[in-house]
Amino acid sequence: MELKEVLQVLEQLAPLSLAESWDNVGLLVEPSKPRPVKTILLTNDLTDAVMEEAVAVSCDLIISYHPPLFRPIKRLVQKDWKQRLAVRAVEAGIAVFSPHTSWDCVKGGVNDWLVGGLGSGQVSVLSQVLGAASHGHKLEFTVRSAEELNMIMEELKACDGGTTLQHSDSSGIHVSVTCCDSALTPSVQALLGHGTPSQSLTIPPLLGHGQGRCSVLDQPVTIRAAVQKLKSHLGLSHLRLALGWGQTPESSVCNVAVCAGSGASVLNGVKADLYVTGEMSHHEVLDAVAKGTSVILSDHSNSERGYLAVFRERLAVRLPDSVTVVLSKADRDPLEVV
Repeated sequence: MELKEVLQVLEQLAPLSLAESWDNVGLLVEPSKPRPVKTILLTNDLTDAVMEEAVAVSCDLIISYHPPLFRPIKRLVQKDWKQRLAVRAVEAGIAVFSPHTSWDCVKGGVNDWLVGGLGSGQVSVLSQVLGAASHGHKLEFTVRSAEELNMIMEELKACDGGTTLQHSDSSGIHVSVTCCDSALTPSVQALLGHGTPSQSLTIPPLLGHGQGRCSVLDQPVTIRAAVQKLKSHLGLSHLRLALGWGQTPESSVCNVAVCAGSGASVLNGVKADLYVTGEMSHHEVLDAVAKGTSVILSDHSNSERGYLAVFRERLAVRLPDSVTVVLSKADRDPLEVV
């Protein structure tokens, strides 16, 4: 299977347009000599140990949840471990892809998997991704004249690959445009380049997609039971627990807010009996506890890694039998209880 075909499947499972604007997602390393993708290695982090594993299994594509290349680089040298891994991948002809926050935000992704560890419930998104229906995105804006509208529409047509955009206007001022998924980001950027439309640009929320989840549990559990459920769900023997003010291990949890990874910025201000995330700072935990909210921390990647097995099944059924999808055995959180 060609690399571009695998990338198309990955885009279908979790569109990169869902990723946060600050993130670095997508194809990060592309070999100069294309070769069929026969073995894909899934990992939470690309480390030296994982790279050794990838070479040992003759991997053609590494899907690393966290992007091994994040900040701009000016050189590729051996003294920097991330740059060293990028060079190693190029030399071995291994492609590297990172989905990161697109997996966090997509409906049925990392955060839905994480909150599911506490049982069924009424789940809502804490921070909605902006967008519209998956088949198209509706952008609404205002213009001052027909000339300005014509100019803007020409720019939007270029963003949409030359296809005809559907649009309507009312009294020559309000305009509604529908564009495809791939054209959403460049279309928004084009509109923001015009002072008047940028003041009224409307992008409806894409329901079910976004950062963090809150669940009103169908069956409330005690904090003690929540800890045990999450240990089982995450495959961990230990978790860190901070009891909210006035709470005990037997206190009831009716609603829970979760955010995989480092979730304090998403969870901050959310009313819930329990927060679940990978890591929070000392003072962020104190703030939650003072408001009566208990906190469970698993360490960063432990709140994410279990989703790899779920994704493996979803990916494998969409690929031909000639492609093998392997879970990394070397990938693990750098922190452990000793």
